[in-house]
Amino acid sequence: MKFYLGTNKAGWLQKSTVPLFVSHRTLRSRVKRQPAIVNWALDSGGFTELSLNGKWTISPEEYARYALTYKVNYGRMDFASQQDWMCEDVMLERTGKTVAEHQYLTTQNLLDLRRIEPKVHFIPVIQGKTTEDYLRHIGQFRDAGIDLTNEPTVGIGSVCRRQSTKEIVPIIEAVTSCGLKLHGFGMKTIGLQKVSHLMASADSMAWSFTARKQQLRMQSCTHRAPRCSDCLDFATFWRNNLLEKLNTTKEMPVIR
Repeated sequence: MKFYLGTNKAGWLQKSTVPLFVSHRTLRSRVKRQPAIVNWALDSGGFTELSLNGKWTISPEEYARYALTYKVNYGRMDFASQQDWMCEDVMLERTGKTVAEHQYLTTQNLLDLRRIEPKVHFIPVIQGKTTEDYLRHIGQFRDAGIDLTNEPTVGIGSVCRRQSTKEIVPIIEAVTSCGLKLHGFGMKTIGLQKVSHLMASADSMAWSFTARKQQLRMQSCTHRAPRCSDCLDFATFWRNNLLEKLNTTKEMPVIR
């Protein structure tokens, strides 16, 4: 599993020693852009966008233009997430739409982005609430001319808030059994312990929450902040320590 360290610090692209996952909402306000020294992937910022506005306020044309700019200016971009529509209950209430409508809009957006800017590798994202929803969305992409089994990376959305439940394992197992190489968005430790052996890649910013909640500060740190919730050294240590634990077994016992 390739593991991307989530961050809201654009400057880490020139400092990190591990792959990064950076949001469009973080990069769009940057004026000075320097080449990245690590591979990284672009998050569309969809969760925040729909949470705040109940819809996408940035058009596919605008997002595609930004994504190409990031690819050219920073380099080393593995992929860009599409502008998907999450299917958690809170999102459905916010948009006033159904799961089927969110799936349709997600499929259509990928078609639009790939037509507008073929130079950027926009990955498809499957959405749903139930296992059947996700399988249906795979079929919808296929009907639109996109065979997800041929995609190097397929994001799976709307699972980050369900990682402590029993739902996530059967969903991931069902989807991967179809031959998809999945990327998990916003994975938490408990979710990775359950399904990391089934994922091709994942990203997480759980390190920041851990440092903030547990009041952690490494002795070697010299920053003024009382905690390491914005600390690259701690984030890297957290990532490497987590991966070492995950690699000891295919499925770790859940820690509660």
